[in-house]
Amino acid sequence: MNPPRLPIAFSRTCERLGIAPTRHVFTVRIAEQRAALFELTPQASEPVTTLLNEFVCSTSKFGIGQVAGSNCTPLGLHRIAEKHGAGAEPGTVFKARKPIGHLRDGLPLESITTRILWLDGLDPGFNRGGEVDTFARYIYIHGFGDQASLGRPASHGCIHLADADLVPLFDRLPVGTLVWIAEQ
Repeated sequence: MNPPRLPIAFSRTCERLGIAPTRHVFTVRIAEQRAALFELTPQASEPVTTLLNEFVCSTSKFGIGQVAGSNCTPLGLHRIAEKHGAGAEPGTVFKARKPIGHLRDGLPLESITTRILWLDGLDPGFNRGGEVDTFARYIYIHGFGDQASLGRPASHGCIHLADADLVPLFDRLPVGTLVWIAEQ
């Protein structure tokens, strides 16, 4: 299998929306239940793209979709709008983005854990605004108590990562980092 590359559709969408690519770009490939982190290094003609890491993830067990209430994972160009959980112990459980306990305390494995990267859609009418607004749908990249579910669709719309992958990713990526979610 070839290593993942930054999709052409990502670049075209950035151009169409007038959005400059960020230093790092996080991509999610739903069909493969894989994610990747790329770094763009400025060069004279165009940036050089380097694959920094690849991750196993989990997206929605309800499939792909943009609409509020669907529990589906949305597609397209997003940015990290907010970060929650800095410094929290892995396994910390969050409710409404506030720590409420730890998995070892018997809280459900289906809990949102460890860190939260809250996504904001950037494509008006597709994943931003109205009934398709990713931010209003509370779509996150976050930890999950049942890490055995990684690699297969299991979420209610969010992107789940292993704690060991999520913590350094959270520390590395600033608010504003672009996130590309695609079927392939």
